[in-house]
Amino acid sequence: MNTPIIDFVREYQEREGTRFHMPGHKGHVFFGWEPFDITEIPGADVLHQGRGIIWESERNAAGLFGTGGTFYSTEGSTHCIKAMLGALCMERGGRERGDGRSWLLAARNIHRSMVDACALLDLDVRFLWGESPGSLCSHVISAEQLEGVLCQAGEKPLAVYVTSPDYLGQQEDIGALSCICHREGIPLVVDNAHGAYLHFLEEKCHPMDLGAAMCCDSAHKTLPALTGAAYLHVHPRYGQRFLAYVRQAMLLFGSTSPSYLTLQSLDYCNAYLSQDYPERLKETVARAGEWKRMFAEAGGRVLPSEPLKIVIETAGFGYSGREIGAEMRAYGMECEYEDQAFVVLMVTPENTAKDWERLHEWGENTRMLRCRREGMPVSVGGRLRSRQVMSIREAAFAKSEMVPAERAAGRVCAAETVSCPPAVPIAICGEEISREMVEEFRKFGIKEVSVVL
Repeated sequence: MNTPIIDFVREYQEREGTRFHMPGHKGHVFFGWEPFDITEIPGADVLHQGRGIIWESERNAAGLFGTGGTFYSTEGSTHCIKAMLGALCMERGGRERGDGRSWLLAARNIHRSMVDACALLDLDVRFLWGESPGSLCSHVISAEQLEGVLCQAGEKPLAVYVTSPDYLGQQEDIGALSCICHREGIPLVVDNAHGAYLHFLEEKCHPMDLGAAMCCDSAHKTLPALTGAAYLHVHPRYGQRFLAYVRQAMLLFGSTSPSYLTLQSLDYCNAYLSQDYPERLKETVARAGEWKRMFAEAGGRVLPSEPLKIVIETAGFGYSGREIGAEMRAYGMECEYEDQAFVVLMVTPENTAKDWERLHEWGENTRMLRCRREGMPVSVGGRLRSRQVMSIREAAFAKSEMVPAERAAGRVCAAETVSCPPAVPIAICGEEISREMVEEFRKFGIKEVSVVL
């Protein structure tokens, strides 16, 4: 597969011409990548208004993923999430006098960027509280649950919004959810930031394969792309409805100075994915599955999850995930995520034999299995309930103050406060903060919370 962005930049760099344009390094080497870092000069095309090399590269990506349209972002899935919600609002158009407020039906484990988008677009959210393995990160909703809620709702939501896979590798039944949404005439929108690779498994299970209207993928999470590289995909069935609005929304929320290094990495991914990636992915999935099996047989606990995540439950052995994460560092490994109950590892075909050797060595020697303690309680994040007393937008733009987290109960959250990862808010803007939420703040090490004055 051709790589038009890479080819253009390489040719420009080889000319060794004078750069009287941005960036300020002028192609001189400070770190090593500067000669390939350019701006939107003639021939380089314009991201979000592409008609040349970027448009050609995006068409290559759309062909690989089987979409009705694929758009590049150099600002991660955060940018794509805002654009997806923006496109929903644009497609709906202005509200007539007397219409109800626009709202989304969403599983509770939303990324904070979705809340930020709702604040900017003045959208309300009604939450679905699904099954959870005892974590803030996971809320898997059933098709029956969704169907029941939609049947009882008077006015239809603007869209149904889910995060799948989530930070603990749990996956929604996107096929079943999309069937219900399609029957009801409601778009299913998926935060698929962790699942760019799912289309290339033997049994394809990417949201675009399963009928979602739109989804975002963070290419940098599981593919060999630079941080910030992401896709926004539109399903062929929804192309006529959303494509024009998505391009407009990407422009509305995106920077006018995109990283051409990141664009080149997305362009490279097209060639990478079109070669032997599916076979290498298959080998990695098998290797991860074998390690999970061996660790479970040795007495460890591994959550069922999407194939490229290894989710180790530590609380039942009396250890926090943070303790085990620190133990792993002594073996030369850095995990993706750790909290009071879990450690999450993300693997890809780019992990080396040495990486797997270290993981095996840790698994054979971890004190979690050799010196088991009394079990610890897991988070109640999956069972938290909330009460919305102000709209997300009202609270986000209200006068506010920072207060100690232990004194926040009864106050109204002004700005969601959570670390990234996992960037899943404990309380969102406009919610009354409960004592259970205060306890979650403590568990996540949050000392201060922004509340409405």
